[in-house]
Amino acid sequence: MAKRDFYDVLSVGKDADADEIKKAYRKKAVQFHPDKNPDDKTAEGKFKEVGEAFEVLSDDQKRAAYDQMGHAAFESGGGGGFQGGSGDPFEVFNQVFGGGSSGGIFEQFFGGGSRQDPTDSQRGADLRYDMEIDFEEAVLGCEKQISITKLDACGKCNGDGASPGSSRKRCGTCDGQGQVVAQRGFFRMQQTCPHCDGVGTVLEKPCGDCRGSGRKEKKSKITLKVPAGVNTGTRLRRTGNGEAGLRGAPNGDLYVVLHARTHEIFD
Repeated sequence: MAKRDFYDVLSVGKDADADEIKKAYRKKAVQFHPDKNPDDKTAEGKFKEVGEAFEVLSDDQKRAAYDQMGHAAFESGGGGGFQGGSGDPFEVFNQVFGGGSSGGIFEQFFGGGSRQDPTDSQRGADLRYDMEIDFEEAVLGCEKQISITKLDACGKCNGDGASPGSSRKRCGTCDGQGQVVAQRGFFRMQQTCPHCDGVGTVLEKPCGDCRGSGRKEKKSKITLKVPAGVNTGTRLRRTGNGEAGLRGAPNGDLYVVLHARTHEIFD
């Protein structure tokens, strides 16, 4: 299959300067990045293609050879004597978008791929509770007590997940990084470590009460103040009254959705 013209690949003219070429590459690299297009072989091929085009057109000597001889300048036996590039589209991507670890880059554009703060990624789930109130209570306001069953922090280990007296140790699977590298075709992809869930540490001895999760199901009673003048569909938020987060991460929130009963006069 014949290769496309590198200028066409980046959608730039043959007189494009270095800034235009870099800007075009950045736009297309983000558009076709595999993290943004999982399991899309077409996008995967285009991501590699734009990386190859940028490697050539961003280098003055390679670009001059390409302008004179085309793709033959980089083919074995073509007489150009040039190497097209590293062949690793992720390496090109990292160099253009920062040059350091790819984690910050992935997080910036795709919302993932880097080792995240476990207190962010393991936050407790938000909960919804539907509550009926009388018409008068909706008009005048009232105080209600509700009972919900949810995951709360384990009382024995205080939500840590470790058996009292034991501690956590570095995860051997990811060497404490919280991320492992998986090979997908010719791409190297970073993903959350399946052994430690991205935390970077594992339990030496899990808590016997919660089996290391740091949470146990518990029934809780919550007093709720309903303001005057609410309508059906009004949502009241109780910050921190959702499910407990994992290993000391923040709790989720509780959302109480009100449903006012109809009144025989004002129906």
